[in-house]
Amino acid sequence: MELDLTPKLPKQVYGGDGGSYFAWCPEELPMLKEGNIGAAKLALEQHGFAVPRYSDSPKVAYVLQGSGTAGIVLPEKEEKVIAIKEGDSIALPFGVVTWWFNSEETELVVLFLGETHKAHKRGQFTDFYLTGSNGIFTGFTTEFVGRAWDLDEGTVKKLVGSQTGKGIVKLDAGFKMPMAKSEDREGFVLNCLEAPLDVDIKDGGRVVVLNTKNLPLVGEVGFGADLVRIDAHSMCSPGFSCDSALQVTYIVAGSGRVQVVGADGKRVLETHIKAGSLFIVPRFFVVSKIADPEGMSWFSIVTTPDPIFTHLAGRTSVWKALSQEVLQAAFKVDPEVEQSFRSKRTSDAIFFPPSN
Repeated sequence: MELDLTPKLPKQVYGGDGGSYFAWCPEELPMLKEGNIGAAKLALEQHGFAVPRYSDSPKVAYVLQGSGTAGIVLPEKEEKVIAIKEGDSIALPFGVVTWWFNSEETELVVLFLGETHKAHKRGQFTDFYLTGSNGIFTGFTTEFVGRAWDLDEGTVKKLVGSQTGKGIVKLDAGFKMPMAKSEDREGFVLNCLEAPLDVDIKDGGRVVVLNTKNLPLVGEVGFGADLVRIDAHSMCSPGFSCDSALQVTYIVAGSGRVQVVGADGKRVLETHIKAGSLFIVPRFFVVSKIADPEGMSWFSIVTTPDPIFTHLAGRTSVWKALSQEVLQAAFKVDPEVEQSFRSKRTSDAIFFPPSN
C-alpha cells in the first residue's frame, strides 16, 4: 500500500463570532491514523474565549500568531494563568484542563500537535468541554448535578442552560478575565523565538529544540518538538530520525520544496510546501527541504521526548565515518571521486546556504 504523504491544510470543525477550531482529518491525511498523530488549530478573534476543556491526548501547543491568556490546571493543582505570545510552546500532558482568551485586536492562533495512542479515535483529538451546550453538565440530570455540588434546582438550571455557546464564545468587551502572572510561565512555557539557539548557521538556519532539559513537562507529554528557521534558498540537510520516531511538520511561515525518500531508494514525496500546511515523515524515511526566496520556518514534533537525528551531509554525517575503501566499493567509484565526495561539506552544519 502506497503512503500518501501530500501536505494538507486543516478544515474548520466549528466556530462563531469568537473564533474557530480547525483540525486535520485522518481520511485526508492518512499518516495521522497510521502514526497515531493528532493536529489541530485554534483561532480566536478579539474577546474570543475557548471555554475550559480537557483532551484525550497529550499535546504540545505552539502560538503561531498574536497574544492572549491561557489557563492551565494540572490534575489536583491550582490554576496557572499565563500570558502567551507568538513563539510560545506549551506542553499539555494527559488530564490537563485549559482555557484560552484573546483580548487583542490581532487574531490569536494556536497550533496543537500530539499523539493519539490512547485517544477515542486514531489520528484525531477529542475534547471534553466543561461548559456550554455540549459541556459535561448537559449530560447529567438536574438531580445528579444538584446532589454533586449541593445546589438547588433553580441554580442548576442556570448553570446548565445559561451558556448556549459551543466550544468558543465571544465575551462582552468589558468582561474582566483573570490577570496573568509572570511567575506562572515558569516550567510551563518556552518561547522558541527567544530561547538560546541549539543550532545557528550563518546565512543558513537556526534551531530551537524543545526537550526535557528546557521544558521538563515534555517528559510527561512523551515527545519532543523544535522550531526550525532557514534563510532564503538555504537547504536543510537530508536526515532521518534514528530512534524510530515520526516527524510531524507544520509550515509556520514562508515556503519551499521538500523531498522524502523511503525504502528501496524510492522518492515518496516531492512537492512545494507553504505556510499553513502539515505533513508527516514516516519512521526512518529521509527528508530534506530547500527554502524559497523568503525563507521558510516550521514547527515539528518528534514522537520521542529526546529525539536523535542522523544527517547524511556535513562533517558528522555517516558518510564521513565510513572508510574510503567502503565508500569506493559501495558507490563503485575510483578514489578521486570518493575523495571529492568526502572533502565537501566539512563543517558541522546541517543547513547549507546557497552557493555563490
